[in-house]
Amino acid sequence: MTEQPITLTVAQVADRGSAVLDEVATLVVGMREPLKVALAAVLGGGHVLFEDVPGLGKTLAARSLATALGLAFRRVQCTPDLLPSDITGSSVFDPATASFAFRPGPVFAGLLLADEINRTAPKTQSALLEAMAERQVTVDGETYQLPDPFHVVATSNPVEYEGTYPLPEAQLDRFMVRVAVGYPERDAEVDVLARRLARRQEMGSVRTVVDAATLRAMQAGVEAVTVDTDILRYCVDLAAATRAHDAVEVGASPRGSQALVLVARSLAVLSGRDFVTPEDVKAVAVPALAHRLSLTPQAWATGAAPQGVVADVLARVPGPTTARRL
Repeated sequence: MTEQPITLTVAQVADRGSAVLDEVATLVVGMREPLKVALAAVLGGGHVLFEDVPGLGKTLAARSLATALGLAFRRVQCTPDLLPSDITGSSVFDPATASFAFRPGPVFAGLLLADEINRTAPKTQSALLEAMAERQVTVDGETYQLPDPFHVVATSNPVEYEGTYPLPEAQLDRFMVRVAVGYPERDAEVDVLARRLARRQEMGSVRTVVDAATLRAMQAGVEAVTVDTDILRYCVDLAAATRAHDAVEVGASPRGSQALVLVARSLAVLSGRDFVTPEDVKAVAVPALAHRLSLTPQAWATGAAPQGVVADVLARVPGPTTARRL
């Protein structure tokens, strides 16, 4: 008899989500909103890409989030010589049995941190495509299921070009959101320095707030929330508007509109609501859509950015006037 998954209520999901963010905030300063979007993506079953300049705490944020969520955590430092088998694992010859045995790679974890993912070659990046899309890996013709839940959190530094490989569109599209951390405010940066001096050591740590089973129950609680049809139409209209924009060569796919509604729904639940508003959609539109856009050469030449295109689309596309509670 199949065991039914436990489902938490909206209030319970919001309470536990707030506890996770509060715990991470004890170590990671000034990132609550980016981390809230990242947590919303995890609750929506997706993967997260942190992209910003070096030194802003992207790796620390990813590791702290994994610890607070109670997921088995593995880290891969991406380098140009990293091989696909270094991520997925490989078959190793066992002299005792005169046969090959599969040795799992670091991808067999609850949360895999691919640090500086744009430093490794596209061939190795592609090793993650099957894992991210289907929660499985295929090695030597054999398919192996990954743990449940399974999430990838990657970091990328956009200002370093020597020894880096831009992420292909197919790889970027697998990430539910791309989150920019941004420089901290003056007081927040002072707080970073003060906390470092107070703990008298380089590394800090956070407590485990939930476990993998509780995270699955939180995800089930989010899945139980129904989204109004007007909100669905709004998400589709936003994605369609990116495809028709003059500065865009390739717009957001249906996977983009799906990511938009899933992250917006999770954000609403984290806010304690069982319904999604247009403001929830607008709050996650840039993280969910901007990295899926390919601009025209003319747009790049004029200094246009995908984030600006999404902002323009948000200003042009009218949203629902009301959000009904279902």
